Amino acid sequence: MLRVKDLAVGLINCLGRRTVSGLLTSCGKIFEDWSAEYRLFYEQRMELSKIFEVVRKKVLDYQPNSGNTPIYAHMDDTLLKKTGKKVAGTSWKRDPLGPPFHTNFIWAQRFIQISLSLPEGSMPCANRSIPVDFFHSPTVQKPKKKDADPAWKEYKEKQKIAKLSVQGSKRIALLRENLDREGAQDRPLIMSVDGSYSNETVLKGLPERTTLIGRIRKDAKLNKLPELNKGAGRNRVYGQPLPTPEEIRQSKEYLWQEVRAFATGKIHCFNVKVVKDIRWRKSSTKNLQLVVIRPLGYRLTKNSKMLYRQPAYLICTDPFLDIGELLQAYLWRWGIEVNFREEKTLLGCGQAQVRNSTAVEKVPAFVTAVYSMIQLADYHASKAMENLSLPRAKWYPVKAKTKKTTGDIINNCRSQMCAKSAEINFSDFVNLQLNMQSRKIRPNPALSALMYSRK
Repeated sequence: MLRVKDLAVGLINCLGRRTVSGLLTSCGKIFEDWSAEYRLFYEQRMELSKIFEVVRKKVLDYQPNSGNTPIYAHMDDTLLKKTGKKVAGTSWKRDPLGPPFHTNFIWAQRFIQISLSLPEGSMPCANRSIPVDFFHSPTVQKPKKKDADPAWKEYKEKQKIAKLSVQGSKRIALLRENLDREGAQDRPLIMSVDGSYSNETVLKGLPERTTLIGRIRKDAKLNKLPELNKGAGRNRVYGQPLPTPEEIRQSKEYLWQEVRAFATGKIHCFNVKVVKDIRWRKSSTKNLQLVVIRPLGYRLTKNSKMLYRQPAYLICTDPFLDIGELLQAYLWRWGIEVNFREEKTLLGCGQAQVRNSTAVEKVPAFVTAVYSMIQLADYHASKAMENLSLPRAKWYPVKAKTKKTTGDIINNCRSQMCAKSAEINFSDFVNLQLNMQSRKIRPNPALSALMYSRK
């Protein structure tokens, strides 16, 4: 565990590419034998599931646990770009950042991540997302045309298991099982997903006490609840067909209602249409509710014309879930997208140059686990260390109470470790900067550059 701790410190302090050698350099092991650290990733010597278990338990401890308080989770997949064609688990994937008018492909790995929402105390309805699972989900390597039929049959069987929806359904079931084992068996799990998981495999495989909120197509075929058949014959499963979600949005028969929810740092007023007690052939006999969200209007400048975003169509497997809670839970799903960006840009997830099948799974998962630990450490110490944090830069707005970014958290960790190793009184430096902000006297530029140049 000491080696794992040293690598985590090296990951935070590393200023270059986050390779394994870069982590070793940052934690001061450039003149020591490095083979033991490499074996942590290349062999089964580090159980990352145990690390994520600690993170998950801490998130549950910090959440308000009063009776049947729901646990809000989000699931999505991401790609880690690679260049080596012999890296295990890599293949050609569709680039999600490509233009809509042309499909691009990239050579990459695919991972599934699940994050839990942790409420923030500074803003109402605000929260931060903490990753608790990072699972490698590669596609099966396709055999050659000249291979025999048994190879192709085995490929087709493995392909069914390796599907993204199948793996996602297994991760949801595993999360529910872990939560039950850790004392949250009475708390419902509300899982928000995007359209790639709103399908038959995931909906029919949902575990008990789990609600799914996901996007569906605007032309989805929906049905009303069936009428009871009092005569001979079996009862119907699906009733009369409903208009498509897009037709419901344009129809005047369904009325708009206003719902307030928190997003982008403030409370917004959303116009939605709700259709309860419906059925979808992808979900079998589950009763659903449909939520149609009107596009939000915005202006690029004060004098520019009004622009509109795209409408959204959501389904929920709990027809009795409050619409305000449903909408807020799905808006919190944006936190997992922030997790992906920060894991890749700030901590270099996917930059390690490893090819072994075990290492390509463990190194990105280790980076994600360290990211979760950083978020939990800041959440735990946010009140106690409020006066021992580096002052924000002058260009930050003073009146607005902006949220502390992950970059600020990492820079505080680096600065405090640097001050401790160099025997610098960190609290004196912070107080000096705060006192000199409104004066023309400039403090020692070398010390300030030392603290802030690592950001």
